[in-house]
Order: sequence, then structure tokens, then C-alpha cells
Amino acid sequence: MTLPVTLDDIRAAEARIRGHVRRTPMLADPRLSGLVLKMEHRQETGAFKLRGATNAVLSLPPERLARGVVTASTGNHGRALAHAARAAGVRAVVCLSRLVPPNKVAAVRELGAEVRITGDSQDEAMAEVARAVAAEGLTEVPPFDDPAVVAGQGTLGLEILGDLPAPRQVLVPLSGGGLASGVAAAVKALSPQTRMVGVSMERGAAMAASLAAGHPVTVAELPTLADSLGGGVGLENRITFAMCRALLDEVILVSEDEIAAAMRHIHAVTGDAVEGAAAVGVAAVLAGRAPAAGTVALLSGGNIAPEAFARILDGGRA
Repeated sequence: MTLPVTLDDIRAAEARIRGHVRRTPMLADPRLSGLVLKMEHRQETGAFKLRGATNAVLSLPPERLARGVVTASTGNHGRALAHAARAAGVRAVVCLSRLVPPNKVAAVRELGAEVRITGDSQDEAMAEVARAVAAEGLTEVPPFDDPAVVAGQGTLGLEILGDLPAPRQVLVPLSGGGLASGVAAAVKALSPQTRMVGVSMERGAAMAASLAAGHPVTVAELPTLADSLGGGVGLENRITFAMCRALLDEVILVSEDEIAAAMRHIHAVTGDAVEGAAAVGVAAVLAGRAPAAGTVALLSGGNIAPEAFARILDGGRA
């Protein structure tokens, strides 16, 4: 099948965002033999989202960019868009639900974006985006279901293969599918034998439920350590559902206790605090549902409140 985002699109995104984002390191896990960690949580703004947001902003025609940009977010994409918009000197509006942790809300505000808190779900936040586009003339930069965003996230796949040309498998956090579909498009194009595995939480994993149903479905958003993986895929999903269905070899769901254990493990081997969404791949390995040997686990973000992480280190869930 012809995918809506191709290797050429991802290579063009890599050239476009070069100098605007960091190339993040890879680290061999000293406790899980054969496992390699892609340290994307050390990205500027603390998460992979900067890649897609920057590519989308830099791809906009000047007249649309000048009117400003708007998005809905569970936190990290909003922070990334605020950063990219400030760098471009344009207005940014970020719509968040009440489930977004306060530290992520504050981080978006600190980058100069206008924050609008609306409703108890990502879908309600997206309804405010539609209103802002219609009433205020802003340009939407979606958090995942957008070709420029997907291509930007796909640059992570190019980086992974640049450091490790043919891994056995790549474990990638799975939410709306922008990260998973972009990385999978790059990896499968260059290393077809590499297995692409999407990993999500058991509580409210919309893409996993949609793939199981064979079409986009709505699921209830529930509190979870992997809050960045919350939100729906959009019933009118145009890009990421089809790409995930075509490119992912497997989907694994992990429990809250497994996520917490993985967060403690990552801290022990790297010294870093990562958010729950970033730990799901390592959680799958620790739980015995994915092999360590020949595997890359993508650590997608590190934006977790210090007090929440302290509770997890003490043996709690947050």
C-alpha cells in the first residue's frame, strides 16, 4: 500500500528541522543485556514532540503562520508547539483538558503560549481547537494525525537506524499514533526485518482498542501514570490509524505497576526521571512480554512532576 507519509517525507523533515532539535543519544542498558535505550527524553522541551511540531511550523506558508497556530494536547505537544511558535515569532494557543498535570500546563505557559483549559478529555480540548480555527483564523497543528507531524516524529527512526542499523525490534510508545507511525515508516523502509511494536497502558489505550476493532473507536480516558498516552485517535482519523495498522507488528499493553517498576529501573540505570509514557517499552521487557536482546526501547519524554516521581521511587504509583 502507499503510505500517506513516506521515507522521502521523513528525510525532508530531517533536513528541515536540523539545527532546531537535538540528536539524542542511545545507551546500552547495563542491567538488561541487549536492550538499548533511545534517550529522547533528553530532547529540548523534554519530549519527542518537538520534532513534529517544528516540522509542521516550518512547513506552513508564511500567510498561515502569521495568523498563529493552535492545538490540543496532553501536555508535551503543546509545550513543543509553544516552543516552535516562539522560535518563529508567532502566536500559539494550546487547549488542554483538566486531566493534564499542572507541571505540564505551567511548562506550556512559560513558553509564551495562551493556555485554554476545557473539559475532561482530549476530545473536548479538540472541540475548542475547532472553534478557535473557525472563529479566530488560527492554523491547527494537530498532535498526531497530520503528515508534517508524523514525518517529524519519523526522524527518530532515522536516528535509531543511524546508530544501530538493523535492530531486532523497536518498542515505541503508542497513543494517537504519530510517533509510532512515523518511526515505523522510517524503520520499515530501511530495515524491513525489524519488528515494530507499539506499547501502551492498559487504562484507556485508544489506538490499541481501535486496532483491535478494525476502525477508530472512542475509549474512556482514565487516570494513568502514562498520561501522555491518553486521549482518542479521532473517529475521522486520516493518517495514523492506517499507518499503525499497516506497519506495527504487535501491540503490548502494560499495567500501572509495570510502568512504575520501569520508571524506577530507568532511573537506576540512567539517573534520569522519565514520565510513565516513556517507560512503557522497558515495562514490556521487564514484564517478560518483549525480549531485551536486539531491542531498542524509545524513551519518549521526561516531563514528570518531581513530587510524583519521588512517590514512584518510594514504591508508589503516583
